[in-house]
Amino acid sequence: MGSVLASDGVYLPETVRTAVKLLVVGHFAVGKTTFVGTLSEIRPLRTEETMTQAGALTDDLAGVPDKTTTTVAMDFGRLTLNDHLVLYLFGAPGQRRFTQLWRDMTYGALGALVLADTRRLEHSFDVMGLLEEHGLPYAVAVNHFDGAPAYAEEELREALDLLPETPLVTCDARDRRSSTEALISLVQYLYSRNRQESA
Repeated sequence: MGSVLASDGVYLPETVRTAVKLLVVGHFAVGKTTFVGTLSEIRPLRTEETMTQAGALTDDLAGVPDKTTTTVAMDFGRLTLNDHLVLYLFGAPGQRRFTQLWRDMTYGALGALVLADTRRLEHSFDVMGLLEEHGLPYAVAVNHFDGAPAYAEEELREALDLLPETPLVTCDARDRRSSTEALISLVQYLYSRNRQESA
């Protein structure tokens, strides 16, 4: 007999046959933990720790002076799309010292959603470079922060040096609908690429 979803949504029905892994990546303090938590149907796994003086020399708090915690391993969430398909979201920590962990997390992933912040767009290059190095397709979602400057899509594309086919959207990681639309842009892109490669 198939398992019944618990009231907290912990259990998957036995009809699920396909699991898809997607990464949520971006530089330090860009909203990855919030994004995964907003979309996850289960209580997300979080590995946040209080920031200490030891990280002061490596964690750039410019633009985010109120940040007091940071992800030290990963965020993990789940989203059941239908009776047969489940989506697993893996949020990667944003600091360069976790690069090896990022590399490990790319294995088995179909693609990544890169979160970006208009106050620190230049910090996104290392993230996108790592994905390109591993051949992992990605879409970019500019996360909304109160008081952050807004730019036209053409300006953002140029600033981020995106290929014409790379999806670029804006989102608010705190808002479920907005985050869902950003994730859909990635999934549609991956589906389109897969169809082209299969043709």
